[in-house]
Amino acid sequence: MLIAPPLSLYIHIPWCVEKCPYCDFNSHALKHAIPEQDYIAQLLLDLDSDIERFSLNNRPLHSIFIGGGTPSLFSAPAIDQLLTEVLRRFEHKADIEITLEANPGTVEAEKFIGFFNGGVSRLSIGVQSFASDKLIKLGRIHDSEQAKVAANLASECGVKSFNLDLMHGLPEQTVAHALDDLKTAISLNPSHISWYQLTIEPNTAFHSRPPKLPQDEVLWNIQDQGIALLNQAGYQQYEISAYSKPEFQCQHNLNYWKFGDYLGIGCGAHGKITDVTNKTIHRTVKVKHPKGYLDTSRKALDKLHTVTAEELPFEYMMNRLRLFSGFSLEEYQAFTGLSIDSVLPTLLKAQDKNLMEFDGTLWSVSKLGHRYLNDLLEMFL
Repeated sequence: MLIAPPLSLYIHIPWCVEKCPYCDFNSHALKHAIPEQDYIAQLLLDLDSDIERFSLNNRPLHSIFIGGGTPSLFSAPAIDQLLTEVLRRFEHKADIEITLEANPGTVEAEKFIGFFNGGVSRLSIGVQSFASDKLIKLGRIHDSEQAKVAANLASECGVKSFNLDLMHGLPEQTVAHALDDLKTAISLNPSHISWYQLTIEPNTAFHSRPPKLPQDEVLWNIQDQGIALLNQAGYQQYEISAYSKPEFQCQHNLNYWKFGDYLGIGCGAHGKITDVTNKTIHRTVKVKHPKGYLDTSRKALDKLHTVTAEELPFEYMMNRLRLFSGFSLEEYQAFTGLSIDSVLPTLLKAQDKNLMEFDGTLWSVSKLGHRYLNDLLEMFL
């Protein structure tokens, strides 16, 4: 029986100061002043359309994530205005998790208290590295000291928690340099660290002019020694690239990975909504370019896709297998509406290959499965 999982909201703010050479997100270098009021008005129209389209008036809101781009380019009053209007439309807990992504430049960091006063309870700071030479190669506009100042301000501004985004496997990075980055991040005492490997994505400057990246052996040593370092510091790995202190997992991202529902509003934002009445799961994509999104003569919705029964096993596993916690077949049934038979034979084959484990109640990815996760996922296609 298909159920309605928790409902989250993703809000995309597409502008940034400069486009980083590794970035394949829908971001646009700022050429003029940000049209804050026009964009907020469109975001709310977009949200109201989704609420009506999917009859969401009675569903409580689980979490909010404001991503980009660089959302911290928005003024604190604008974020306050936006969140006030969003929360007015939903039932929600008083302590709902509201995350805002921020860059550690001094101008943005000074806004942290204003963001907190406007309702933000969690900050995610895009540090990427604390090494000056690496920041230059990554096209970042901040330096190491600004990153440290931003982290300290985040810990003092009143938010419940903050995350540091950190990359490894950077151009010409050694194991020692990668671990130094990680040690610096740990010393700033964030409640959460997102630590992920740099990958070269299509349609990026790095794809056109690839930098020299560390060899596989170096990457494996960075990964193994880095995880050990994080564990020693009290950070628990609960997802492929996510580490947190106890009770500080990102609830918004957990909802993604558990195949929960989420509305996506803003330029190019993606959404997933379960329609229990019609026993269907829909995916949405909004108009990508700011000029088109801000055009009041057109609708924000660009694509609406109903996920087929053939697609659902892979869609579910693509998200759920990122987590280190296990899942039950009953959970799979409830979140997909499919029978156990649609996935059990594949799980058993994966178990035979030592890629999956079963404890009698829960299925989880084995240590070998995490190492060869792409191969494991392909089994569900």
